[in-house]
Amino acid sequence: MTVNLTDAVVVSDKQIASFTHRESTMKLTITDVEVIPIYPRLARRYEKRQVDLFGIDARTVFKVHTDAGLTGYGDQRVRPWGQPQPDCAKNLIGKSAFELLNNRLNLGSALNCALYDVMGKFLELPVHRLLGHQVRKHVAVAAWTRPASPEQFREEVHRAAAQGYMTFKMHSCEYHDVFEQTRLASEVAPPGFRLHWDFNHNRNLATVLPIIKELERDYPVVAYVEDPIIKEDLNGWRELRRKTDIPLVMHGTPLGGMQEVILGLADMFMVGGSIGETMATGMALGAANVPVILQFEGGTLGKAMAMHIAAVLPTHTAHSINLDDQYEEDITTARIPVVDGCSPVPDQPGLGYQVDEEALERLATQQLTQPPRHVGVLHMPSGHTYYGKSYVAPGSLVGRQEGAVRGFRSELWEDDGSAEFQRVYERVQRQGTFRAE
Repeated sequence: MTVNLTDAVVVSDKQIASFTHRESTMKLTITDVEVIPIYPRLARRYEKRQVDLFGIDARTVFKVHTDAGLTGYGDQRVRPWGQPQPDCAKNLIGKSAFELLNNRLNLGSALNCALYDVMGKFLELPVHRLLGHQVRKHVAVAAWTRPASPEQFREEVHRAAAQGYMTFKMHSCEYHDVFEQTRLASEVAPPGFRLHWDFNHNRNLATVLPIIKELERDYPVVAYVEDPIIKEDLNGWRELRRKTDIPLVMHGTPLGGMQEVILGLADMFMVGGSIGETMATGMALGAANVPVILQFEGGTLGKAMAMHIAAVLPTHTAHSINLDDQYEEDITTARIPVVDGCSPVPDQPGLGYQVDEEALERLATQQLTQPPRHVGVLHMPSGHTYYGKSYVAPGSLVGRQEGAVRGFRSELWEDDGSAEFQRVYERVQRQGTFRAE
């Protein structure tokens, strides 16, 4: 078969000769695809947040074997109830990996990582050379965590800054006060540190505009707001963008990308999907001089792929969001450093990071961390206390949208062996959320 690489891939004479010799005897044909669920231990700071972080330790590794004796690796986070089945990639067996270059198939990020890893190893090139012209050697990166109490969020921002991050992405949620979270985080954020709030695309303009205006006025640490309004409210997006100076981020482009730009819905876009779609949308937004953001949910290998893609997207000038900071351990022999808020683009063949097979085998034998028995406790500003099966959203009690209720506090009551816990636990299992007498 003939392999047509893009003009942006610059190969030396020695590499061409080596590739031509190998191509005469093999096609980098996929001979097998292994699908390996793994369960790496979460970071030690999460020992008391097992309920919040449930499922983050469920990841899947793909190993793509080829007739060249080379193996490509990729990984991604998955929902613990949605692990891929072992035969999900068997239809690729017998194909050349190069047939899947810049593909638009729904293969998932881990399998694409593995395919590009093995293609890069075969050509003795880093993955970004297969994607386009490198425009940066370092990529800004963001730390991340699951929704946390204001006190926990303050500690997360403190640890992230100590680890070299200068950006933190955080999901707002119905059961924590976004203003109190932001206030405590701003107490420990160093100069220049940025918060990226993801507002879950579940509000209308009337609710979200006052929230964003208050954050804009009182907390300059807030630098990005993602998905503040439901996706279908195109006029709301446009009106909100006109009324705030905080850049708005749209995650996904339901109209295809260019229509959202033409309509002026957001200041930057989080792109994803197949590798072909990601590159096409990212390049188009680059031509329009509109910033893009990548979000790859995996460990070191997933982050490495994000670094390669970001290296060639012209306007990937904000940050990449990855989950490698969630884990105490990984399957690679090294981790990707973070210095002054950014990480280097790997320059070795393939993804640029080697897999420790012993670590992979060990993590595959571990089990998903199960959350302890618990009860949610909601303290309302009125002085009333509510109990629920887990966190209790105040909006579910008073009928308002997320962010419109102020002054409440949520916590979890984990099983402490007391008769009182058992009584409350049994009651919420029986009747659901109730107000304490």
